[in-house]
Amino acid sequence: MKFQSFGSFKAFRQFSPKQKKVFRWWCGSERNHDAIICDGAVRSGKTMCMSLSFVFWATALFNNRAFAICSKTIKSAQRNIVEPMLPQLRNMGFRCDEKTGKAYFDASFFGHKNRFYLFGGKDEGSAALIQGMTLGGVLLDEVALMPRSFVEQAIARCSLAGSKLWFNCNPEHPAHWFHEEWIKKAGEKRALYLHFTMRDNPSLSPAILERYRNLYSGAFYQRFVEGKWTAAEGLVYPMFSAQGHVVRELPGSFSRFIISCDYGTVNPASFGLWGLDGGCWYRLREYYWDSRLRGAQRTDEEHYRALEELAGGLPVERVICDPSAASFIECVRRHGAFFCVPARNDVLDGIRKVADALREDRLKFHESCKDCIREFGQYLWESGGGRDAPRKEHDHAMDDVRYFVSTALRAENGGSFFAGAIRRG
Repeated sequence: MKFQSFGSFKAFRQFSPKQKKVFRWWCGSERNHDAIICDGAVRSGKTMCMSLSFVFWATALFNNRAFAICSKTIKSAQRNIVEPMLPQLRNMGFRCDEKTGKAYFDASFFGHKNRFYLFGGKDEGSAALIQGMTLGGVLLDEVALMPRSFVEQAIARCSLAGSKLWFNCNPEHPAHWFHEEWIKKAGEKRALYLHFTMRDNPSLSPAILERYRNLYSGAFYQRFVEGKWTAAEGLVYPMFSAQGHVVRELPGSFSRFIISCDYGTVNPASFGLWGLDGGCWYRLREYYWDSRLRGAQRTDEEHYRALEELAGGLPVERVICDPSAASFIECVRRHGAFFCVPARNDVLDGIRKVADALREDRLKFHESCKDCIREFGQYLWESGGGRDAPRKEHDHAMDDVRYFVSTALRAENGGSFFAGAIRRG
């Protein structure tokens, strides 16, 4: 089957030269490469081009074989790859039979049929999920967000003759293992490396390009707009400003209330009460106990009484707590007054989500929340090292804010965030 069989995809002529190269590399002059790596800016058109080309390649060269599409989670693979791609394939004449509950779909075209399994590579334990399979190829989307063990296990599954590897990501820290082992060694690994900028996506208007340039600052700007592998440094949240995010007056009524907690005994404990007005969450008041400054540690029961006082009789729908604070979570549950849930605790993903919420003006802070406001001006990236990490100081209110955004706002958005801003490529 020749690539020209997919000629009914009329929009192909509207793609940029770099996007067209993604479609053609496996059947043109670059076909002797064993892999393709696409990295660079967000919204640069990498993901759709790669996912369609991956299915085109598999369909043209294989029949009755298995392939894998991997993202950080199965849900993100479905949302970011499968859902946008299947309508395009069907418009081109593919027959696509999706088995959502079983996390795979079958794609058929001109007598060729293959199965595409979905996998999530969110942690070290994920490698076991893909172990034992025999694959014709794998597409690893957001590969820089996956643990190395999962990526290497997925690569090892591609043992069929003619199998190829497809990597897609946005930049992270320059000492990241994928940058060191694949991007810097693309030549010796026989990988075609294509670096994308927003200008490689002709569907973005000048106004949209300008909007994205204004969304980010610092390392996020260099990575997501300029597409550079650069180290995070300076303030973690340079977009936070007292003028833009701190309020003296609060709205007259709130429709929902939530409390977020970063628990500490020797280290400070920080709790925040949040109220929703329209589409904006306000941090109404806070509890911050620093035992070193106060000269006294507090017990779980004393912290719980402070939690009750912070709630002030309001109908708090849930308390989102530091997941490592098992004894305090049990204390809250034992009293039976609040529904307590452990927070999602992916630090870097949570930082990105907080940064998005600040840019979108979805978070405001009453001026009485002095410790939280103070920490925004002191929360810094760790210098040196081979990965992004915030310094473990001035981070207690920052942790409880992150717990709130990662858990409450994520649920509010059906498991996603407008980080379509940060949906990355």
